[in-house]
Amino acid sequence: MTTSIPSPSPAPMRPVRVAATLIVLRDGPSGLEVLMLRRAEKEADQNSGASVFPGGTLDAQDRALHALCDGVDDAAASLRLGIPVNGLDYYVAAVRECFEEAGLLFAGDADGRLVELDDMPSQELVALRLAVEEGGDALRNLCTGRGWRLAVERLAYFSHWLTPLGMPRRFDTRFFVALAPPRQSARPDGRETVEHMWLRPADAVDPARGLKLMNVQRRILLQLATFENAQACIEFARELREIPLVMPRIADGPAGRRPVNPGEPAYDELSRIDPDGLANARYELASGLAMQLSPRVLRVTALRGEALVNSYFVGGDRNEWVLIDAGQGDECHAATVRASAPGPVRWTLAIHGEPLPHGHRIDLGGCTLRVLHQLGREDALACFLLEEEKTLFAADAGSSTALDAGEVEWIAPFSGFLIRR
Repeated sequence: MTTSIPSPSPAPMRPVRVAATLIVLRDGPSGLEVLMLRRAEKEADQNSGASVFPGGTLDAQDRALHALCDGVDDAAASLRLGIPVNGLDYYVAAVRECFEEAGLLFAGDADGRLVELDDMPSQELVALRLAVEEGGDALRNLCTGRGWRLAVERLAYFSHWLTPLGMPRRFDTRFFVALAPPRQSARPDGRETVEHMWLRPADAVDPARGLKLMNVQRRILLQLATFENAQACIEFARELREIPLVMPRIADGPAGRRPVNPGEPAYDELSRIDPDGLANARYELASGLAMQLSPRVLRVTALRGEALVNSYFVGGDRNEWVLIDAGQGDECHAATVRASAPGPVRWTLAIHGEPLPHGHRIDLGGCTLRVLHQLGREDALACFLLEEEKTLFAADAGSSTALDAGEVEWIAPFSGFLIRR
C-alpha cells in the first residue's frame, strides 16, 4: 500500500527574483510565429538547454531609463501590472533583455520610427550588445547618444507567473508580447543563448520537434497557438482587464515529479495539503494510496470494481475514528480500507442506506462531524460536514444541503480530489 503523509516541517523559504520576459511575434507563411531561444548548457541552471523567450531579472539601472521611455509612464505601467510603483522597470527590463539575448531592440528614433539594425556593421552591433549586457549606464548612454527612446508602448502585458514553491530558483515574472521590429534580425548572443528559432507555437510544443520546454513556456505556447495571427494576440493582451498570478504546484505521480497548473484536478488539493511546496502530495490518484488531508482526515483510494473510489477516516483528539465510505465494495477494496485505518474505528457511515437523523452530531474530541441529508433527492443520499475544517464529505460537488453560507469551504468527493468550493 502506498502512503503519502505531509511532513510538519515547512520547506526553507527561497528568495524570489523579479523578472520580465518579452514574447516576440511575427506572421509567417502558415500563421503566427514566436521567437524561441535555446539557452546554453550550464551546470546548476534549471533552464539549461531549454528553449525560452528572451527575458531575465530586473536590474538596478532599469529605473534610470524611465525618462527615455515612450508611450507609457511609470504610473500607467504600475497600474497595468497591479503594483504601487516602478512598474515601468519591467517594461525596460523586457526591452533590455531582448536586446542582450536576441539582438532585437525596441527603440525609436526622433520621428518615432523603430530603429533598423540590419544595416549596422556587425562588429558595432556586437559591441553595443556586450556593453548593455555588462550593465551600468550602457543602454542609457546608447539611447541618449543616438537620440533613441525605448518603444515600450509596443509591449502589451500578457501573463504573470510565479515559480512553484520548492524549486531551487524562483522567479516572479511578467510576460509581455510585441510584434517583431522590422529590419532587425534575431541573433543569439552565443553565451546565454546559442540558437534562435521562429516557430509556430503548435510546432514548438510538438514532441517530434524535441525542444526542452519549461512548464511556463509550454503553457504559454499552447495559449499562443489559439491566435490566428500576431496582431490578434497583441489586441487580446491589450484588452485584458486583469491578469491573475499563476503559480503551479509541485507533486509526484506515475510520470515522476512535475508542476501541476491551475485548472488541473489536483491543483486546489495541493494548495491545501502542501502549502509549503514539500512536493509530498500526488497529482494522480491510485488504488492503495492513503493521503493525509489534514491531522483529522485520512483519505484512502481503492478499486471498487473498475472504478477508483475514496473512503475517509475522520478523527479527533481521542484517537477514535469515523469511517465514511461510499458503499460496499469487493473484498480487495475492503481490505485496502481496513489496512489503512489510523486507529480504532468506532463509527462507520455510508452515504446510502439508513443514515443518522439530519443534523446529528458526532463528537470526536476536538472536532465535530455533522450528518446532513441532501435535499430534493429521491435516493436519500447523506453527506457529512467536518465543522472545524468546513469540509463536506459528499457524493458530488453540487450537493444540496441546508447549510448556511460560509459553512463549507471544501468538498471531499467519493471520487477525485478535494474541491475548493
